[in-house]
Amino acid sequence: MADAATSPYLVLARKYRPRDFTTLVGQDAMVQTLGNAFAQKRIHHAFILTGVRGVGKTTTARILARAFNYEDANGPRPTLDLSVEGEHCRAIIEGRHVDVIEMDAASNTGINDIREIIDSVKYAPASAPYKVYVIDEVHMLSTAAFNGLLKTLEEPPPYVKFIFATTEIRKVPVTILSRCMRFDLRRITPEIMSGYLQTILNQEGISFEPEALAMIVRAGEGSARDNLSLLDQAIAHGNGTVTAATVKAMLGLGDRARIIDLFEDLMGGRIGDALETMRALYDMGADPQTLVADLADFTHLVTRIKVVPAAADDVSLTPDERTRGAELAGKLPMRALTRAWQILFKGHDEIARANHALQAAEMVLIRLAYAADLPSPDDLIAKLANQPAPAPALQPVESAPRSLPNGSSAMRRELPQPVATEAVAQQQAVTQVAPALATVSSYKELIALAGAKRDVLVRLALEGQMRPISFEQGRIEVALAEGTDPGIIATLSARLQTWTGQRWLVNVSSKPPEGLTLRQEQEQRKEAAHAAAHEDPLVKAILETFPGAKVVNVTVRDEATAATSEVPPPPIEEEDE
Repeated sequence: MADAATSPYLVLARKYRPRDFTTLVGQDAMVQTLGNAFAQKRIHHAFILTGVRGVGKTTTARILARAFNYEDANGPRPTLDLSVEGEHCRAIIEGRHVDVIEMDAASNTGINDIREIIDSVKYAPASAPYKVYVIDEVHMLSTAAFNGLLKTLEEPPPYVKFIFATTEIRKVPVTILSRCMRFDLRRITPEIMSGYLQTILNQEGISFEPEALAMIVRAGEGSARDNLSLLDQAIAHGNGTVTAATVKAMLGLGDRARIIDLFEDLMGGRIGDALETMRALYDMGADPQTLVADLADFTHLVTRIKVVPAAADDVSLTPDERTRGAELAGKLPMRALTRAWQILFKGHDEIARANHALQAAEMVLIRLAYAADLPSPDDLIAKLANQPAPAPALQPVESAPRSLPNGSSAMRRELPQPVATEAVAQQQAVTQVAPALATVSSYKELIALAGAKRDVLVRLALEGQMRPISFEQGRIEVALAEGTDPGIIATLSARLQTWTGQRWLVNVSSKPPEGLTLRQEQEQRKEAAHAAAHEDPLVKAILETFPGAKVVNVTVRDEATAATSEVPPPPIEEEDE
């Protein structure tokens, strides 16, 4: 046997690869389920393991193959107690057992590869109790390969077991999933992973700093293999030790504290300092898009701590993130944090499309700094309401002040009012319509009657295609707008006879139409109301404070309604950045 000093180096991910379920970390739920199944002798013939990279899918498959084929002096007996190696364990661990066939579906995707499996399952295992087929990345199989496997997978010989592993469970056909016992392997939590790495470092006799392990655990994202690979790299980078300084340099986190400084400058509106920090980080080799992504990541962290304060106790956080993140969460309002997230999230994509990444990143920071300094709409209204109001051109409404969320109040002022709106007039007319045969004495009452009868065709024609010339009982003269279908006249006459019980003569005026239809008059009144709203001092102040905002609706009421009710302010819509 070769001397240990001259043998090739075995990476930590392989050296400390779990050999049994007692050394498999972070998958307690799966181990418990399998333990119960083995104890009750309810062992399924097909298993599918899914999860992100490096959580132990292939390792679990090999351990299961050992459990199926465990055999000692007392004979074969499937068990999860693998503390003592059985007759077939060593060969299975080393991947050389003739009855445990491992196949990579990424390089064996076709139906011909599956035909080999179908043909070989006819033959009993050579030495082990079970013939086990382990197919890794099974989602890479072709549709024909999946279909060819269905029958064998549903009714395999009693001595055959299938174990599938995949990172893309959604790409596996439902027909395959329904024939397998499924296990979702979870990401390993930071607490478990941190303890696992400490155990390995102690066994290796390597000194370390807890802060350095926290950085590695965070970068590993719950993958045991990724964490061990990073740990290997950190040991080499630190010349046999694992320190926070070397890990920061290795992972590019040496300026994590400066990212927090940058965030504080932006949220404080100190754009000059923020741009200097951005330029310094860029000169050190940092990618502008990565910097914006780091800012978004820290924004998310601060928001999480604000919502769930216990999130600051995450062991994967650096001391700066833990302490300063909690302080910022207490100072910044939720509105500012969500606005910062939206700007950074949108800016990340803008930088990817920009020809000059640094310029695009600086523009994102400028946008964020100025947005962070803007007052909220509630604060702005309160500020404007507390200032001495200019001499109003409009008469204030005699009503109680409206309470604002911050406790202040603002007096509502009424817009100049035209005559009663068409909707009010129509509603008043509808209330006069008899439940049986109606009496119509005006053109407006006729429109209201068409609305009450839910005759959309006639109502739209009366409002937008006709202009009344004369109206008397039993006789109407109207002028038709250009392009109107003349057949509407006969339809209107027939409807009136049905609704009122008497015949009506509807004439079309021979004179060319003059004036406006009711719909056109409504549009003119609406435009006048919008113009009056823009002259309101309070609306002017709001529009000047929020560039890009616009009045989208104005509610016009009659004087009687205005005297007894409160008017909501004209809605103001702020356009996207």
